[in-house]
Amino acid sequence: MSQLLPYTEKPRVDAADRALILTEAARLFRENGYERTTVRQIANACGLLPGSLHYRYPAKEAILLDMMKVAIELTIRAVLEATAPINDPLQKLRAAIQAHIQTLLSGNNIFYVLLFEWRSLSGEAREAMLAERDRYENYWATLLDTLKVKGYIRPEVDLDMLRLIGLGALNWVATWYREGGRYTKEQIGEMVWTVLMSGVLVTQRDQEGYSA
Repeated sequence: MSQLLPYTEKPRVDAADRALILTEAARLFRENGYERTTVRQIANACGLLPGSLHYRYPAKEAILLDMMKVAIELTIRAVLEATAPINDPLQKLRAAIQAHIQTLLSGNNIFYVLLFEWRSLSGEAREAMLAERDRYENYWATLLDTLKVKGYIRPEVDLDMLRLIGLGALNWVATWYREGGRYTKEQIGEMVWTVLMSGVLVTQRDQEGYSA
């Protein structure tokens, strides 16, 4: 069982070391799985002694948690930068979908680890990661709520279910997408947008029915 840590404390690591450790750890976690990757393997990949790595991160779980926090923060930043200049709520959602796809499929291993290794966290570490995830999902909840309030989404649509299905569809792309394959990232984003919106948007016929 992994050591439980006081996750209110930040790792004792500078920016350069943090980037190196998280990059190498993410590669190993993706190649070998979190459980099968040892602290010694991570230290060796970084050119550090195990004791030096332990000073920076008290346990392997602390590395995984910090990695997931970074991944979520990068995703939030990418989505905010893509949507900030856009006023139209429909186009803002469209841009958010594209930004999420572009970030997720950027080739950075930390996003793969975020999707498939978060269950390896336990106790306070898992709670801290889920709090970060909720922060991101709240942004999507706000986008969808705005669309519904403005009358773009049909009244009977459950927004929580829509958010869960939508993000689930976006994240599942990571399991089958191949760089240089049949579909581009942009095509995938547009397909997700089209499928979701064709099922939930208010049509002209809906508008006539609601006003009748």
